[in-house]
Amino acid sequence: MTKLAFGSHPFLLGFDQLERLVERTAKSGNDGYPPFNIEQSAENAFRITLAVAGFAEDDLSITLEDRQLVVRGRQSDDVDDRVFLHRGIAARQFQKSFVLADGVDVAGATIENGLLHVDLQRSAPETVMQTIEIKKG
Repeated sequence: MTKLAFGSHPFLLGFDQLERLVERTAKSGNDGYPPFNIEQSAENAFRITLAVAGFAEDDLSITLEDRQLVVRGRQSDDVDDRVFLHRGIAARQFQKSFVLADGVDVAGATIENGLLHVDLQRSAPETVMQTIEIKKG
């Protein structure tokens, strides 16, 4: 029995990009750091919250690259000669990627109490009806 790929189903024309999107998401390399929540804050609004304790605003960057929201964190190296007897607070760089659907836009980002909040807004889709003229061949 042959496995039918999602993007090649005869009733799903133009959805071949969806398969590539799923593959890209699976390969994004997201480990469990930093921990994050995704919540629906309103009917058409979402919030991604990342635990970024120890990161300053300047240590964080948020970019949108081809419908992929990328949050990066990189702490500047300590210049003091501190000697840790125990170091349990992670200070490593990270990159978290989230793929956004068409119509979902970044509304803004805030940082408070060691939590980075990225707010997303989904615009209401327009109902489009188009009549196609049939011509004699």
